[in-house]
Amino acid sequence: MQFEYSPKVRDLMARVGAFMDQNVFPAEATYREEVEKDRWTTPPVMQEMKKKARAQGLWNLFLPKEYGGYGAGLTNLEYAPLAEVMGRSLIGAEAFNCSAPDTGNMEVLAKYGSEAQKKQWLAPLLAGEIRSGFAMTEPDVASSDATNIETSIVRDGDDYVINGRKFFISGAMNRRCRILIVMGKTDPDNPNRHLQQSQILVPMDTPGVRVVRAMQVFGYEDAPEGHAEITFDDVRVPQAKLILGEGRGFEIAQGRLGPGRIHHCMRLIGQAQRALELMARRAETRVAFGRPLSKQQSVREDIAKSACEIEQARLLTLKAAAKMDAGGNKAAMDLIAMIKIVAPTMACRVIDRAIQIHGAAGLAQDFDLARGYQYARYIRLADGPDQVHMMQLGRNLARAYGG
Repeated sequence: MQFEYSPKVRDLMARVGAFMDQNVFPAEATYREEVEKDRWTTPPVMQEMKKKARAQGLWNLFLPKEYGGYGAGLTNLEYAPLAEVMGRSLIGAEAFNCSAPDTGNMEVLAKYGSEAQKKQWLAPLLAGEIRSGFAMTEPDVASSDATNIETSIVRDGDDYVINGRKFFISGAMNRRCRILIVMGKTDPDNPNRHLQQSQILVPMDTPGVRVVRAMQVFGYEDAPEGHAEITFDDVRVPQAKLILGEGRGFEIAQGRLGPGRIHHCMRLIGQAQRALELMARRAETRVAFGRPLSKQQSVREDIAKSACEIEQARLLTLKAAAKMDAGGNKAAMDLIAMIKIVAPTMACRVIDRAIQIHGAAGLAQDFDLARGYQYARYIRLADGPDQVHMMQLGRNLARAYGG
C-alpha cells in the first residue's frame, strides 16, 4: 500500500491540526468548566468551535463518497489520519461534526434512509443542529450477540409499537439528542436469526420513552453526552419510521459498524500519540533521585515500546481502511476485527504507562490521561467486545488455513 498521504490529505491534516492547536486544545479547560455548570447541555465553547470549523469547510469529513455526496467525499483511507488528529483531544471530533454516535447514525440515514427520513433527521444532523443516539445494547441479554436482543417492534395498523429496555445509549443524555435509532425484533420466530431484527427511528419526545438514568463509566458520567438507560413502554411510531424494511436490522448494523470501528481506532491512536508525547515531556522535565526520569532505563523502555505499538496499530488501521476502500466492509472484515482488537488494547497500555510516569498527577484532571484511559477501556467493549472479534477472526483464519 502507499504509505505517503496524498497532497489533499496532507493539506487537510495541516488544516485540522491548526484548528486543533488554535481552538480545541485551548478550549479543553473551559469546556470542562462549562459542563460542570450545565451537565447535559452542549457547552457554548463547543458551539463556537463548530461554527468556526464549518466556516472553514472542516465539516462532516467522515462521510465517504458513496453515501450520497453529503460530506467531504473522502475515502476511509483519506479520513483515517484526520480522525487521528481529531482524536488527540476527547472533544476534538465533535468540533468538526465527526463524533460518535452521530457519525454512524448519519451513515445509516445517508445509506439506508428514505428521502423523508433524510429530510427530517439527516439534514439537521449534518448541520450539527441536533444530536442522536443508537439504542442496541440491553442489560438483560448478552448484546454482544445482536440476535439476543429482546426489544419488540410490533406492527399495529399504520404504526409500530415498541417495548423494551436499553442501556449505555451513548449521546442520549444530551438535551440536544432528538432522535434514537432503535434495534428490536419485528419477527422473533423467523428461523433465520439474522432476519428477526429491524431498526426504527424513535424521536426522544415520543410518549413512552423514559430516560431512567445516566450510566457511569469508571465513575464518569461522560457529560454532556452521557450513556443513558432508557425504557420503551408501548412507544408508538408511524410505520414510515422503519429504516429500509422489516428484517433488515442486522444488515444495517453490520454496515454501520465497519466505518465506526475505523473511526474509533484512529481516534484512540490519536489519544495514544498524545499520551506518548506527554510521557516523553514528563520524562525529560521531571527530576527524581537527582536526575530526569528519562535517564531511567525502565522509563526509556516504556517510551520506546509505546512508540512501536502506536505505529503498529496505525499502520494496521490504515491497511484496514485501504482494504475497505478497495473491496468494501465485507472484504476487510478480518482486518477490521484485527484493528478493533489491537488499537483499544494498545491505547490502554500506552496511556497506562503515561499515567505511571506522571505519578499521582496522571490520575487527576490536569492531563486528561485518566479520561483517555477510560475511553480506551470502554471501546474494548463498544462496537463488539474483544472476545467476539477474536472468536470470529479465529474462526475465519481456521477455515482459511485449515480447510
